[in-house]
Amino acid sequence: MIDVQDVSLRYPSAKEDTIRGISFEVREGEIFGFLGPSGAGKSTMQRILTGTLRDYRGSVRIFESEIRHRTRWYYESIGVDFEFPNFYGKFTAMENLKYFASLYSCGTADPSELLERVGLHLDAHKKVANYSKGMKMRLGFVRSLLHDPKLLFLDEPTSGLDPANARILKDMILEQKQLGKTIILTTHNMHDAEELCDRVAFIVDGRIKVVDTPHALRRSQADTKVEYSFSYNGKESRNITALSDLANAHDFQSALKEGTLTSIHSKEQTLEDVFIALTGRRLQ
Repeated sequence: MIDVQDVSLRYPSAKEDTIRGISFEVREGEIFGFLGPSGAGKSTMQRILTGTLRDYRGSVRIFESEIRHRTRWYYESIGVDFEFPNFYGKFTAMENLKYFASLYSCGTADPSELLERVGLHLDAHKKVANYSKGMKMRLGFVRSLLHDPKLLFLDEPTSGLDPANARILKDMILEQKQLGKTIILTTHNMHDAEELCDRVAFIVDGRIKVVDTPHALRRSQADTKVEYSFSYNGKESRNITALSDLANAHDFQSALKEGTLTSIHSKEQTLEDVFIALTGRRLQ
């Protein structure tokens, strides 16, 4: 679906490249995540992929065509959800969606149904200028789905949302995957990336450090730790050991046999732990 080879980009006023020799591929039907801190180059790479930045060096092929030569058809085939979506503030949510739907030559979804899915149906006829950030985020998301695109670009889709509304959007993203859509997810939220993405790319300072599945990345570093507590001489003791060494932990084995084990849980590495280990940077 997407083939990026040795892509670099420098903004006109910049002294150095913002994107530096990035290469990766995205398979059809995959959710591919860009994970990195603010300023890492995630949004710039997204702008290249959506065709809004064309002065890049290297090759970016999407739908088997070089993106710098994209035509109107390309925008009929992609949906974009920006982190800071723009709307016509004096229009209502429904008026905004109907206007954007009119820009497409293909058939579009019923705006009412999409607004109901994200809990905005009661505010459909409210001017968007009076919407909160979270409401605008949900409206921006459904706008990207209006024309049933084959390829979705989602930039921090759950930013500013409460857990309940974030859950709704994540479920809808997974539904799009089940329909065979390809999704590019840009985020610094490790939980979203781990839950949604088939593969993630760690990006820092305009470079990709590694690309792999979240599970493989978490398994690639130090062994999982196990923390356990047990009673000993009337007091509670606690210890931590590597999962691979648990069979050799004499206090754990004794407590297990004597029935004095009071708690046990694994301390697996998070995706953020791996990111820090590989890049020396935090996600936020």
